[in-house]
Amino acid sequence: MSVKNTVETLLRDGFILVFNQDKLDIAKTAEAAMQAGVNNMEVTCRIKKPVEKIQLLRKEFPDFTIGVASLIDFPKMLEVYNRHHANDPLPTVEQVIDAGAGYIVSAGSFSDDTYQKFGDKVAIIPGCGTVTEIINQFSKGANLCKIFPAKQLGGPAFVKAIDAPLHKIISIVPTGGTNVTNIPDYIDAGILVVGASFSLIEKQTMQKIVDQQDYKLLADQLKKIKQLIDTTRAEKWPNIDFAAASVDQIAKITGRNFNIS
Repeated sequence: MSVKNTVETLLRDGFILVFNQDKLDIAKTAEAAMQAGVNNMEVTCRIKKPVEKIQLLRKEFPDFTIGVASLIDFPKMLEVYNRHHANDPLPTVEQVIDAGAGYIVSAGSFSDDTYQKFGDKVAIIPGCGTVTEIINQFSKGANLCKIFPAKQLGGPAFVKAIDAPLHKIISIVPTGGTNVTNIPDYIDAGILVVGASFSLIEKQTMQKIVDQQDYKLLADQLKKIKQLIDTTRAEKWPNIDFAAASVDQIAKITGRNFNIS
């Protein structure tokens, strides 16, 4: 899958589901997401054996868009972590791409080396906390820029405040504290894609899903979130059919640039 196709999938979904639950079956979760109309999922490297799970998803669902997050893209820090976690080390960017990642995500910046080596192979979504970091990473080739932790940075009000100085060019993905209450506010602030984990789902319902391994219930919950995003985006952007629009069409109408030549 090309970078353009990956970004197109994220824009059509409007939602990046962050898989951070070792108690859930990753393949069945991906199936639930697809049943809800979400064709991508971000596998965080905070779960156990992330590379094996990425490989499993790629084998089972070759057309499903896999993201990988919680990457440490700086060798010295990665070495320090892996020295203390030798039984389950964090993979490198290259390892997760080889395993099947279509996009990569981090809580922080990606290195110049990653942009040079992989910028034409996978979509890159760095984590940023300031206007300077967003501009810096976008200038290196980031396709979208994640703000994390979005809640602590100021939520929708933060996005709205920084969007004008960014000239409404860069597409921001808020992650951390996003929920059904503030998703409409994020979209109103200009967000096209929302990132969130299972904390979007009411705690008792999520506990039932985990305890009973109820993936139909999970699909139903994800479908409600997808419908909320679709409805709210349609109100914000009535001239865009996100289910069918191309990256170029979305860029032309919204003014956003996705660093795709």
